[in-house]
Amino acid sequence: MLHDSAKDFFQYLRIERGLSDNTLTSYQRDIKHYIQYLKTIVGRNDWEKVTRTDMTKFLYSLKDNNKSSATISRHISSLRAFHQFLVRERIVTHDASLHIETPKKERKLPDVLSVKEMDALLNIPGTSPLQVRNKAMFELLYATGLRVTEMITLRVSDLHLTMGFVQCVGKGSKERIVPLGNTAIHAVENYLQQGRKKLLKRQPTDTLFVNQHGKPLSRQGFWKILKKRALEAGINKTITPHTLRHSFATHLLENGADLRLVQEMLGHVDISTTQIYTHVTKTRLKDVYTSYHPRA
Repeated sequence: MLHDSAKDFFQYLRIERGLSDNTLTSYQRDIKHYIQYLKTIVGRNDWEKVTRTDMTKFLYSLKDNNKSSATISRHISSLRAFHQFLVRERIVTHDASLHIETPKKERKLPDVLSVKEMDALLNIPGTSPLQVRNKAMFELLYATGLRVTEMITLRVSDLHLTMGFVQCVGKGSKERIVPLGNTAIHAVENYLQQGRKKLLKRQPTDTLFVNQHGKPLSRQGFWKILKKRALEAGINKTITPHTLRHSFATHLLENGADLRLVQEMLGHVDISTTQIYTHVTKTRLKDVYTSYHPRA
């Protein structure tokens, strides 16, 4: 019975809310974890009998297993949406998630590359189709701050190179327009002329970035490419696809960009999400001061 209601909820999220596959997977993982706890630990098999205490104990179990406050907050968000769905569909008469407090998120400063490290990463030698493609991907990400999912789902028709911008679909299926610099425009044009046609192997697709078999590039595929390139460039930091996005925002702010404009380019709904980068720039400023001031 617990699983049946969960399946209905996932259908609702997919069809009526139109959530992306990644977001839907996150909801499914959280709810399935919750159901497993209720059945095996608490012994519940009926949503009407699930209480606020049951939910609280589940959240404490996450904390006992050293889950971060961000992970616990995500679970709470998933469970609230689910219990509200149960009430709305009249599967239950009460909302067990009422008055559950969300823990304060630990605001970890994002890892960023220095301008010198970024130059090393982008300095990709060679003219093979894959090298030309990789150069175009990295230049595009650093020039726009796109999320990796946004980049790998770009279509050729989303490019407006003569006008100097790219159109992308972000979280919540929201479209935004992000400007492109000349270096990124040149790298993408070179890829379209010298790399993409050879990689496609006569397979018709509007997807911009493809793998060596002519198929759309996956997130995992891009991550492998990035890790390999970071090693080649001699970068010893932990680097993820999001590192390029973090570096994009940090370097803009360090050079005097307006916070609101950076928020718009990143596609952040709330400016407080963008403000984390002001902390990064202050931290880097302090490091520079400590390193170079004679009396620091």
